[in-house]
Amino acid sequence: MAKPIPNGARGEARETVEFKHTLTAHHPELPPVYSTPDMIRLMETAGFHALQPYCEGDEISVGTAIHIEQRAASGIGAQIKAEAVLESFDGRFYTLRVSARDDAREIGRGTIGRAVVSIGTFLKK
Repeated sequence: MAKPIPNGARGEARETVEFKHTLTAHHPELPPVYSTPDMIRLMETAGFHALQPYCEGDEISVGTAIHIEQRAASGIGAQIKAEAVLESFDGRFYTLRVSARDDAREIGRGTIGRAVVSIGTFLKK
């Protein structure tokens, strides 16, 4: 089992918006703005980075829940930074407050859930 993870544990992830991260990449009639699924992926990566230092052996954290609001659009070339902060722990489940910002403003926020699992045990299932 993971070492105790303190509330307030933090992680972050960054990326530059490329065409492949836009709505247009999924459908040509949609605008060329950063997609919600890509923002959520970056938030999940930040959550992974917040918990991973406390995992031991073959443990990793995996996503269990997503509650996200997209608040603003960002275009190609924007620098996106996602942050995750551990808020609470309930049994096997961790809740992290997440946010994403571009160069000018917050573009998304919410919470994600993660659980620590053994890769070996997880893959056997």
